[in-house]
Amino acid sequence: MKNIPVGQYMVNEGIITEEQLQNVLDAKKNENVPGKFFGDYIIELGYVTDVQFGQVLAKKLNVPFVDLDNPDTVIDQEAVNKIPEALAKKHNIIAIKITGKRLTVATNDPVNFYIFEDIKVTTGMDVVPVLATKKAIVKAIGKHYSMQNVGNVVESVENQFGDIGGEEDGSEERINDAPIVKLCTTIVENSFRAGATDIHIEPFKSYTRIRIRVNGDLIELMNVSNVVHNSLITRIKIISGMNIAEKRVPQDGRFSQVVDGTNLDVRVSNLPVVYGEKCVIRILATGDVGVRKITDLGMNAYNYEVFTKCLKVPQGVFLVTGPTGSGKTTTLYAALGELAKPNVNVITVEDPVEKKIDGINQCQINQKAGMTFAAALRSILRQDPDIIMIGEMRDQETADIAIRAAITGHMVLSTLHTNDAASTITRLVDMGVAPYMVASSLIGICAQRLVKVLCAECKTPRYSTDGENDLMGISESVTIYDACGCPKCNNTGYTGRTAIHEMLVCTPEMSALISNDGKTSEISALAKSQGTKLLRDNVSELVQEGVTTIDELVRVTYAV
Repeated sequence: MKNIPVGQYMVNEGIITEEQLQNVLDAKKNENVPGKFFGDYIIELGYVTDVQFGQVLAKKLNVPFVDLDNPDTVIDQEAVNKIPEALAKKHNIIAIKITGKRLTVATNDPVNFYIFEDIKVTTGMDVVPVLATKKAIVKAIGKHYSMQNVGNVVESVENQFGDIGGEEDGSEERINDAPIVKLCTTIVENSFRAGATDIHIEPFKSYTRIRIRVNGDLIELMNVSNVVHNSLITRIKIISGMNIAEKRVPQDGRFSQVVDGTNLDVRVSNLPVVYGEKCVIRILATGDVGVRKITDLGMNAYNYEVFTKCLKVPQGVFLVTGPTGSGKTTTLYAALGELAKPNVNVITVEDPVEKKIDGINQCQINQKAGMTFAAALRSILRQDPDIIMIGEMRDQETADIAIRAAITGHMVLSTLHTNDAASTITRLVDMGVAPYMVASSLIGICAQRLVKVLCAECKTPRYSTDGENDLMGISESVTIYDACGCPKCNNTGYTGRTAIHEMLVCTPEMSALISNDGKTSEISALAKSQGTKLLRDNVSELVQEGVTTIDELVRVTYAV
């Protein structure tokens, strides 16, 4: 049993079917990429996750399996330090525990004895191999080796510039020196590992503060001496293609960086402030990160049913609305993943293209070259599209073309920045689109926000007060939870975010009201009478289920 190939072993265990095994073997035979194994193909095809495959392989080889991504898995930093970073990266291994003279080492290749000989020579210890996934090891190497480097990097940078005093010139010769390059790389790496979406580099009189946005909140990453600031900004300008001599006007740029095997697309915005230039770096979810399915968007049963019905309509406009960073693009990509079948032509116009999706034609906006949303849209309509996705309706021209495209038999998906579903209709009319055009082309609107999810380990229950009951729209007290804070959630009380939604469907009654220039309050009242659950109702349900807190309800839906 132990000597049969792993694929056949998985079939015998009932994990995959014979047909699936054949598909994997065919893919491997057709591609024939050196260094790519059976496990890579079976995970790529989605038959098992990398953790499931690791567990199966561990069982077959009779080696313990360790899930390094699990917060409960403890990695001993003393053990990590036994193996040099270069050796860990070369063999994709990480030491996790010391027991006497034995070193427990996580690897994704536990039968490669040359690796263990190498470690034994370097450390002088006996090696006990355990199996972990390749991805988890890469992530752990990045996290555990970089954390010990941060202090050294900041110290070496500050020492380098300490002799200059406040008048540091940021000359190119200094910028290309290793410490400042290392500092810039380390900031992006550590921010990405902390799950940050943005990095703020802010100059003040005596220091520069570096903060990162995690789960919607800004938290401090580090402070560095203000003498380092100009060189750090100049380094960022060089790699993101900005003009380093221009310090008086705002500039935009972008660059790419690979962190733990993931290729990051990084957007940079520079703004002159009192003590220098403030820099905000946005870390974009890249093509390496899989597109979510619509079942993973966190919708309740009613909203999910309405959403899937809207996507079945063959022509019209479907809009996703909400403020910046509320997950609109994620929702649109999930919808595209559902709609993009081999028999339809899907084209997107985006600024920028955030995720690259197989089988979809994606256009990048370039204002300088005259490739605007409107110009791209006019051209796209001559490309025989079935489904068009517009990153954002920014002006009347774009909105007009999109509405006309919908009326002429295309499915159009787009986003708008509005507070709720009902106000989206009045916004379109304000932009100059005729009410009867909106009424005849609109399929539905999904307004959304992101709320933080309570940490399951440390949330504390209590009964809601009368004021909180009013906010939730209920008559009697119920058990709700407060955020507390523990090591598992980095003492924030929250782990991750989920979305809340408000679905408005353009029924015949709604179309008639829009055509008659209905006000936002009238549209909202009609939508509610037709079954629409407002954002407040959605988040209220989550508070009562213990998913989030009353503070989050107030933060995202409070109105005077």
